Amino acid sequence: MRHSAAMISRMTKITCKGVLFDLDGVLADSTPAVARVWTIWARRHGFDPAETVRRAHGRPSIATIRELLPNGDHAAEAATVERMEIEDLGDVVALPGAAELLRTLPANRWTIVTSCTRPLALVRLRAAGLPIPEKLITSTDIVNGKPHPEPYLKGAALLGVAAADCLVIEDAPAGIRAGKSANAKVLALQTTERDELLRAAGADWIVKDCASVQVDGTDSRDGVSLLVSGMV
Repeated sequence: MRHSAAMISRMTKITCKGVLFDLDGVLADSTPAVARVWTIWARRHGFDPAETVRRAHGRPSIATIRELLPNGDHAAEAATVERMEIEDLGDVVALPGAAELLRTLPANRWTIVTSCTRPLALVRLRAAGLPIPEKLITSTDIVNGKPHPEPYLKGAALLGVAAADCLVIEDAPAGIRAGKSANAKVLALQTTERDELLRAAGADWIVKDCASVQVDGTDSRDGVSLLVSGMV
């Protein structure tokens, strides 16, 4: 896409060596499905559905289950939640700008770092019609989930760069904290949470969604440049 000089002057240029995307709420809209599944699970166990959904967002399912059911069968409960989420794909769609951004970034300069399990991440990416990177980081690949820095440190390692040289794109406070703890810069999207919660988590920039981010130019050795509009 070509930009006029006036348009470019209103954009912020971010240069990095790699882009690390969260999945749910950043690339794919799975919010209704997540809310339905966790509401069913919460009611089954006598928990407040709204609070349970809030706790679960942006974190591995098993982390939420361990907190709420400290004496439960965590693996069995997590398997149940995963099965329910895999089966609930009817309204999982790509968020605005996500597919275009992924398809214009060099394949070796981006990956996905998600709190989903690998099977769930793959079915959601396919349901949303999004490109699937050759390698990605899921809850299956880590010991410590977001907000711990491990997921983004491992995501950067997949690209062969330091996390400090990466841009993390997130929508959840837990994910923002994970990116900042890994020393990455974080671009937060307004797709899920209020601006004040994104700022409190440490977001460096806030925009509406991936449609606000465009590839400006790339260099196979030095990284990728992004033009970002509509920052708040």
